[in-house]
Amino acid sequence: MDQTEFIYGGDYNAEQWLDSPDILKQDIEYMKAAHINEVTLGVFSWSTLEPQEGVYHFAWLENLINELYANGISVILSTPSAARPKWLADQYPEVLRVNADRSRNLFGGRHNHCYTSPVYRRKISQIDRKLSERFGKHPAVTTWHISNELSGECHCSYCQAAFQEWLEKKYQTIENLNKAWNTIFWSHDYQNFAQVESPSPKGEMMLHALNLDWKRFVTDQTADFVAWEKKAIREGGSTLPVTINMMYDFTGLNYRKFKDLIDFVSWDNYPVWHKEEEKKTALDTAFQHDFMRSILKKPFLLMESCPTATNWQSVSKLKRPGMLRAASLQAIAHGSDSVQYFQIRQSRGASEKFHGAVIDHYGGMDTRVFREVTEVGSDLLKIKEIVGSDTKAKVAILHDCESRWAMEDAQGPRNKGLHYMDTVMKMYAALRKQGLNVDILDMEDELTDYEIVFAPMLYMFRCGIEEKIREYVKNGGTLVMTYWSGIVNETDLCHLGGTPHQLMDVLGLRSMELDALYDQESNYGIATDEYWAEKKQYECRNFCDLICTDTAETLLMYEKDFYAGYPAFVRNQYGNGKTYYICADFEQDFYDDLCRELVKEKQLNEFVYGLPDGIEVTTRETDTHRYLFVQNFGREAIRMELPDTTYSVLLGGWNDLIEPYDTKVLVKKLIGE
Repeated sequence: MDQTEFIYGGDYNAEQWLDSPDILKQDIEYMKAAHINEVTLGVFSWSTLEPQEGVYHFAWLENLINELYANGISVILSTPSAARPKWLADQYPEVLRVNADRSRNLFGGRHNHCYTSPVYRRKISQIDRKLSERFGKHPAVTTWHISNELSGECHCSYCQAAFQEWLEKKYQTIENLNKAWNTIFWSHDYQNFAQVESPSPKGEMMLHALNLDWKRFVTDQTADFVAWEKKAIREGGSTLPVTINMMYDFTGLNYRKFKDLIDFVSWDNYPVWHKEEEKKTALDTAFQHDFMRSILKKPFLLMESCPTATNWQSVSKLKRPGMLRAASLQAIAHGSDSVQYFQIRQSRGASEKFHGAVIDHYGGMDTRVFREVTEVGSDLLKIKEIVGSDTKAKVAILHDCESRWAMEDAQGPRNKGLHYMDTVMKMYAALRKQGLNVDILDMEDELTDYEIVFAPMLYMFRCGIEEKIREYVKNGGTLVMTYWSGIVNETDLCHLGGTPHQLMDVLGLRSMELDALYDQESNYGIATDEYWAEKKQYECRNFCDLICTDTAETLLMYEKDFYAGYPAFVRNQYGNGKTYYICADFEQDFYDDLCRELVKEKQLNEFVYGLPDGIEVTTRETDTHRYLFVQNFGREAIRMELPDTTYSVLLGGWNDLIEPYDTKVLVKKLIGE
């Protein structure tokens, strides 16, 4: 998208107010007062746009778009596929989803439609094409927002047939499938593809490769539905960019599979602020921003956030004063070119009538929330030169969706408390404490651009990751891998001949056994040399990998149990690079100390080596300037010297004291360095 300002706005469900033109007129004035320059229309508007089959009512939408455009407000136009009208479900019951137990849903809810249904595809294609013909070249419309928060699966006969066809295309013969899935165990061999059914609590649930391939199919079928909608838009004559709004830590789909269908990533961010220390919530949110940004490695859009409290969280708590600004600017810091809300005006009824909004039921501008929304809009105008800038990262974490699917379905070694995301987040936290930007990769990505790559619990190896890692390390890269890596192939068959698969020489070791600890158990890694500057032992829980070393050097060894004295953390030289293998689920201090040493060794950070607790430092860059965001997500003011005196202040002033929830934005000219 060609932007000169940050997109600032959000979902405007204007069809609720068509009988109140005074409200629509007033809302536009409120938007202008709050510096809102965009609204998203049409997300759940199908029944208003097509109240009867084949009868289209677009005039209200055109009038609204014209009025918004006349007032300097652009439009992201959504396709209406996320919530079907009642007439469609009544006339064509096949569009409603069938559950894993093979029962068909009644009409209702949002994501309650089959992505495979020929009728559903035909009907959504018709309305998408007409919307494109009518609005695809309107000067106010900048982007197509396809559907909404895509999720869920259907097990109807259409989906079963499509799944069987998908499997036949992948495996070619049923013999290949049986071998890849190891169906011979428990006598579950198939004689033909027509016998294969999706996982069901009434049938097959323990064939892990089936479960894994079903998840892959659901992703591919959902992506195919997005492609179907995109095709209809293009057939209607519009060439505008398209996006889908993704969700927080969502494992129902592999979002990487959509990157060739969309022009930019957008996502919906709803942290549970103030439930625990804000710095913890901020760290978790930062990771999700970086995950989304890393899909296409370019700026993304924050498509939805809440200006105050949601209505659907277990406790829907108000944002404290200043938190809206901090959260919004955090998204910008991590690569967003927008701040958008759900929603602009609060609904009067139905399921989200108490969801926070820019304009509440009172309907005035003299509210705390409206004042804070206006302040955010003002800040975005002050830093608009950052729009379009990139995020450059020298370190990355391999966080692969398909490996996670397989690992969480594997049945062992811990079926309760795998702590995968905890391990990922300990690495991420340690890197962020060093003031580093972090890319989040999957195994389809290349590793060559990074100084250090972390591979936590990379249970499944796929996409030739073994060779990618080998070449990366051989050519001078640093790899940090953990226990429970390289265990299975892409169909969840265990590797024979030792693990981590085909990397034992690169790591200088072989994993022999993995001990799963009970929750009350712990062990310690004890330092064997002077590698550690301060702490000499680190507590570990949950997992202890027992390895035998070949060329690897032991840096920590276990303190107790029958494997006392075994290596607990090792380093190996391979080619021009180094590998580190972490044998146990160590405490945060271990990762903090390790990352500090690695970052110093690689000389990766020109700003800081260790940040005050609660402070986040993030950078964005153009060819000519670097922008440094310094944010305090702690509850106390923190004194901090300017990281680099060559920076000037763009937003927030600088007096060495950063108040809670405050954000400073600094800028440095790069030309002539």
